[in-house]
Amino acid sequence: MTKFLKHMGAMMAAGVLLAGTAQAETRVTYKSAKSGSSYYQMGVELAEAMKAGTDGGIIVTIEESQGSTQNVMEVRARGGDYVFTTPPALVGLAQQGKGPFEGKSAPQFDEIRALFPIPSLTMHFVMAGEGGTGTLDDLAGKTVLLGKGSFGATEGEKYLTLFGLADKVKIADAELSNAVAALKNGQIGAFVTAGSFPAPNVVEAAASTPVTLLSLSPEQVAETKRTRLVIPAGTYAGQDQDVVTTSLPVAAFTTTKMDDETAYQLTRTYWEQKARMAGTSAWWGGVTADLMAHITTPLHPGAVRYYEEAGIALPDARNQ
Repeated sequence: MTKFLKHMGAMMAAGVLLAGTAQAETRVTYKSAKSGSSYYQMGVELAEAMKAGTDGGIIVTIEESQGSTQNVMEVRARGGDYVFTTPPALVGLAQQGKGPFEGKSAPQFDEIRALFPIPSLTMHFVMAGEGGTGTLDDLAGKTVLLGKGSFGATEGEKYLTLFGLADKVKIADAELSNAVAALKNGQIGAFVTAGSFPAPNVVEAAASTPVTLLSLSPEQVAETKRTRLVIPAGTYAGQDQDVVTTSLPVAAFTTTKMDDETAYQLTRTYWEQKARMAGTSAWWGGVTADLMAHITTPLHPGAVRYYEEAGIALPDARNQ
């Protein structure tokens, strides 16, 4: 009887221990981009970092997304475990009922709160030929592949028009997924792509054929009304100089439904694990505290707590 009671006691203690473990585990859904994209891969890496950095205390499930607009729209039906990525400017449009959110306003948009920046969407103008770096004027007379429907395609078309190149280039009727092969085979002279750097398709292109990356002048950067970004020399094979281009900042967001402790742990773990993530994927190395200046949405109180502890300067939006 004594042995039986001891055995039952041990079982009950184990049950309490397991219950405590289960209770301590926080599950979060992270919605970012299409599977196969660099941003989806970032989500996978971030999920692994969260699990490692919290000893399994935070488990992140990755959800495929059709894009940033969908990520914001889903705020209307999601709970406190929802984290998503989008450019801060898009959140502003949602809260104002403008752009893709015209006629689709929802009170939940005002509950969106920022957590931390992630690698920016960076414009790449990639041209065939030796030379390392060049200027946008070098595109004149080339067949250029922009792709269709993406931020890079829309932005690339805008720049060609903005800088008087629209009538000087031929636009290839092909998908961006064919860009590297088409450049290598001489079917196109250049392609435009947007993604965090180093961008996988640019890495592949530079490794398989000589390429020239094109830089924007200070005046051109100002005309685009985008954020200036420098791709450091040596990022891609054959790139022996810095390349000046533009970017669209991107950040991770949640809503006021998330509790302060979870937001704090997510933010703290992200920054503490960022160096380790950069050792695996170089695009995390481009994220610095300076990117906080581009977050125009109010920060989650839990995130604010971490930034104040870490002594990281915050944008004015934190007080809203």
